Amino acid sequence: MKTIQEIISIAKHTILQEAATIQTIANYIDEQFAQVVQLILQSQGRVVITGVGKSAIIAQKIVATLNSTGTPALFMHAAEAIHGDLGMIQQHDVVICISKSGNTPEIKVLVPLLKKGGNTLIAMVSEKKSYLAEKSDYILYAHIEREACPHNLAPTNSTTAQLVMGDALAMCLLEQRKFSPQDFAKYHPGGSLGKRMYLRVEDIYTQKKAPRVLPNQTITEVIFEISSKRMGAAAVVDTNNVLLGIITDGDLRRMLEKNTNFSTLSAQDIMTKNPKTISPQDMAIAAFERMEQNSITQLAVVEKDIYKGMLHLHDLLKEGIV
Repeated sequence: MKTIQEIISIAKHTILQEAATIQTIANYIDEQFAQVVQLILQSQGRVVITGVGKSAIIAQKIVATLNSTGTPALFMHAAEAIHGDLGMIQQHDVVICISKSGNTPEIKVLVPLLKKGGNTLIAMVSEKKSYLAEKSDYILYAHIEREACPHNLAPTNSTTAQLVMGDALAMCLLEQRKFSPQDFAKYHPGGSLGKRMYLRVEDIYTQKKAPRVLPNQTITEVIFEISSKRMGAAAVVDTNNVLLGIITDGDLRRMLEKNTNFSTLSAQDIMTKNPKTISPQDMAIAAFERMEQNSITQLAVVEKDIYKGMLHLHDLLKEGIV
């Protein structure tokens, strides 16, 4: 069994080898790479990416990245292609075939079928003198000298090179399409990143159970209102619902520390004037940032001085904003 230090050494050696591979890959970005980017941009079809083994797994990841950044893409397993999946390829689709050697049996069967269909074929390979490279229209050269595996067998450096090449391709396409954060949110509506871009305060704040008290209400009534609405605070409003202040759990604790008898106090005596507020139209992420900056957990939602409701940090957490 390896010692702790030997294990650490092996891990670091693997990482450094893969890092060196990535640096080398940058030297292989050439005019053909740029032409592939232009080809995909001008294509009226989709990008179909295929491979076998570990290359197939990398192909799936590249497809996912392309789809999420504005380039329609599909994954097709090279082995399944010759058993019916070839039917997913349409006339104007661009096909990228990923293979380290470019000489696997599945690739040799698939390539002639792709060429027969008239689709543009792009090879992502480590060997330019391979069957796949020689039969392709363009080459994305993801060459490696050897794997990080001590036996030079397990795909490590090769899959890293393929992954990085795919990311480079996706980012070039993203830039060319002027893909914006708003576009990203459109394709990621369920994720926290997407929600940060489209979710507004009005979509999530509490309206029906908005805690509120009048200035002359007793502290007992304030405590009941805060407790019943479970927001940790209550807004102090006038008869026209104009926001005057806010009372939080913290304000009540500080009051109890100073006063043993609060029967003579009312809401206006302990409220915080000019509280932090947020508009219903503001982005939810802006509400979180305001809470974070002021070390608070609630914001009064106000529109033209009229109190609309209360937004709590828990509302933002529930939506996955943070």
